[in-house]
Amino acid sequence: MSRRITIVGAGQSGLQLGLGLLAQGFEVRLISNRTPDDIRSGRVASSQCMFHTPLQYEAAVGADLWPDAPPVEGVGLAVPNPEAPGEKLLGWTGRLDAPAQSVDQRLKFPALIELFEKRGGELVFEDAGIDDLERYTSEDELVLVAAGKGEIARLFERDAARSTFDAPQRALALTYVHGLTPDADLPKVAFNLIPGVGEYFVFPALTLSGPCHIMVFEGIPGGPMDRFAGAGGAAEHFEISKDILKTFLPWEHARAADASLTDELGVLQGRFAPTVRKPLVTLPSGRTVLGMADVVVLNDPITGQGSNNASRCAQSYLSSIVEQGDGEYDDAWKEQVFERYWTVAEPVVTWTNAFLVPPPPHLLNVLGAASQFPPIADRFANGFDDPSDFGSWFLDPEGSERYIAGVAAGAGV
Repeated sequence: MSRRITIVGAGQSGLQLGLGLLAQGFEVRLISNRTPDDIRSGRVASSQCMFHTPLQYEAAVGADLWPDAPPVEGVGLAVPNPEAPGEKLLGWTGRLDAPAQSVDQRLKFPALIELFEKRGGELVFEDAGIDDLERYTSEDELVLVAAGKGEIARLFERDAARSTFDAPQRALALTYVHGLTPDADLPKVAFNLIPGVGEYFVFPALTLSGPCHIMVFEGIPGGPMDRFAGAGGAAEHFEISKDILKTFLPWEHARAADASLTDELGVLQGRFAPTVRKPLVTLPSGRTVLGMADVVVLNDPITGQGSNNASRCAQSYLSSIVEQGDGEYDDAWKEQVFERYWTVAEPVVTWTNAFLVPPPPHLLNVLGAASQFPPIADRFANGFDDPSDFGSWFLDPEGSERYIAGVAAGAGV
């Protein structure tokens, strides 16, 4: 007899895990508070640029339905010159070993929900609360909570030892546009770092109305980029987007000269504190549920890892569940499931948090060296796919010095 599992939340991690479990012969119930039509007709929720390894995890469960989505082939960095307005202090591009891609979740999630049901999964549309969790845990062997930003997520206790911040570090905004001038070199995540102001990155994607670009603004709270909260609508949001580019990043403003909004719901703004939470919630009955993805590890989007982490978490949890076989899903095992994922997530958290504070000298040295040595730029770009690589060189003062010296010697400098 197959084992039955309930997943609360039909986002990246819940859908990917649900499809993976179905393929392994499990019975799976998926709880969503939105129907496919609700999602399609709703507001954008994310920028979701996914890199090669997480895309492979999707492909392994048959969730790779958009082979023709615009490819993202590199990661570029630009820093304005504070002493010469309109000019770059740094500007370079690293090439990815394999393309990334971004598919609007309004397009992606409805298709995957329908695929899940087609493959025999049970779909329930309801806004789950504690009483519902009690019911799920009484009916099924394992209940996972993958609803990252809703009321249920707040049941999970903040892990103070693993959470660096207790307040939002950036004011966030998304603007989906058509008509942006393509990159001059290769389609990429163009990352612009404006010291003391914030960050702006933009990259090609696929939305409901076809290929587009997603603008992502990360303003330091209270600073000159923190302007979106008062926007009266999508048109004003778009005008603020262009005005920020005109003020701080004229080369990006030029690319947006002929841009237009993809749709009235193609904008988003908000802020949240990056948080790591404890993985288990004990219900009044004494039974427990296990959190996953954004529920337990919520990163700032500055490094574009949200959907990638969700995919990594789904893959890690799938492996743990399959390897458990007929064994009990007790609390000790649930803790082990999370700790296994934490070995993957912790390097992402460390790297992401490093971008939320003023950069130390060694990090600036690395970014500067990347403009001189393409192998450094390429390694930086591919770290977005494997953030665990950053610890030995990018984040380590001595390691970065040794690495730069080695690259320079190899180049005969």
